[in-house]
Amino acid sequence: MSSTNRTLVKAAGFLMAAQLASRILGFFRETLIAGFFGQSGTTDAYNTAFILPDLLYWLLVGGVLSAAFIPVLSEYIAKDKEDEGWQVVSSVVNLIFLTLGVFVFIGLIFTPQFLHLVVPGFEKTGNIGLAIKLTRILLIQPLFMALSGLTMGVLNSYKIFWPSALGTVLYNASVIFFGTILANPAKPDSISGFAFGVVVGAFASFAVQIPALRKVGVRYHPLIDWHHPGVRRIGALAVPIIISYSLNSIQVTFNNNFGSSLFPGSITAVWYSYRLFQLPVGIFALAIAVATFPTMTEQAALKQWDKLRQTISSSIRMVIFITLPMSVGMIVLRYPLIRVLFQHGHFTAQDTLTMAIPLFYYAIGISSQSAIQILPRAFYALQDTWTPVILGIISIVINIVAMFLLIQPLGIGGLAFATTIAAFVNMLLLLYVLRKRLGQIDAWNMLWTGLKTLAASIIMAIVIGMWSTWLTAFIGERMLASLIVLVSGTAIGVVVFAGVAKLLRMDEFKQTMGLVQRKIGTH
Repeated sequence: MSSTNRTLVKAAGFLMAAQLASRILGFFRETLIAGFFGQSGTTDAYNTAFILPDLLYWLLVGGVLSAAFIPVLSEYIAKDKEDEGWQVVSSVVNLIFLTLGVFVFIGLIFTPQFLHLVVPGFEKTGNIGLAIKLTRILLIQPLFMALSGLTMGVLNSYKIFWPSALGTVLYNASVIFFGTILANPAKPDSISGFAFGVVVGAFASFAVQIPALRKVGVRYHPLIDWHHPGVRRIGALAVPIIISYSLNSIQVTFNNNFGSSLFPGSITAVWYSYRLFQLPVGIFALAIAVATFPTMTEQAALKQWDKLRQTISSSIRMVIFITLPMSVGMIVLRYPLIRVLFQHGHFTAQDTLTMAIPLFYYAIGISSQSAIQILPRAFYALQDTWTPVILGIISIVINIVAMFLLIQPLGIGGLAFATTIAAFVNMLLLLYVLRKRLGQIDAWNMLWTGLKTLAASIIMAIVIGMWSTWLTAFIGERMLASLIVLVSGTAIGVVVFAGVAKLLRMDEFKQTMGLVQRKIGTH
């Protein structure tokens, strides 16, 4: 394995571990909310309250950070122009905070009008007042998240990943702490404790990165240099991403709009299912994407095209190898999974049956969703931000049309299936255009990896399906029984999948086992 690959594997491994800890805390947080308030109109209001703050963050910070900030700053660092790079950083940071402050102020004033548009069904259920209150609390979050995100962008450009990873853990810990001490199931308004914890957690995720930021040498300048070519380039690169996130917010609006017209708790059922579906995406795919992005940026800047193709191919193949069996396993074991994580307190057995419907349709698309964490970044590394946006527009239109067509026959399952269909289409379009751009992308090896992984996953599914059905009939569906089914089914699935992958002589299996053996050997 080359030194570059070893660095990528090490960085991705650390990020996966940190993401795993963060996601575990995240699910503990969701479990607490479900236990206190069930799957109800109260939790619908809480989940809806994130729409406006998240929209502001992704419009003004997320797009700039993911598509423009890191590539441009990485290029300055690679070319030994750090001082000039810091002038660009300062200008962008000052401009973002000036704009974000204005939009947060406007958002605080017009929160009711925004929510009347997004969730008109809340007027009938009486949840609109609570949603307005929670949204106004959460509107402070984007300011701290902007600080955290921009700091993360600087550190990632220096290939320093651990502070931001630790920040996500502290974020979830803060939400859990404040939510738990302030929650009272008899008082729906007390769910605001979790919203307050979100704001504190956003601040903590920034504060923990300050020491590392000081170590690389902060060179802040109180200026906004509109005419600097670096600032103008970041602006040009960010515009299409801003458009993309605007369209994505329309998709979220439609999702909540349809959900608000269904039964109380429908938005929550879709949201909790989405959280479970995002678990392998967030832990594995996003970690690999974040770890490989600076390397892809460097390789593109230095015109090392063969290395860039290899980086993209190996990342996609590893993501498929990891997430496809997880997708199949989640489908087979979704009932015990939901019972263990959510079915307690005010979250009932009927809520489990309801939540299993969207989870099934979401789980089908885990690998597609994972691949599109990496593929757009390949275009960003080439400083092409328009192509992923154009393809994303097509996918979002497909998503909205699919929601409209599927909501009637499939209910909340239709909202989830629409997302899966759109993700699959987006993945295929990105792969096709990237192949045109780079001449080749090792497509046959990626396809061969996918087919082998699918074969191993299907065999695994048959075995754990038979096992879980027999064991559930024997020991029942209570909490401890479901935990036994889930743990034993997962263990059997891992053994069966690993055995089949070894028989198929998959390179990804050898790489994974080699990494595990090296980790064990270092302790």
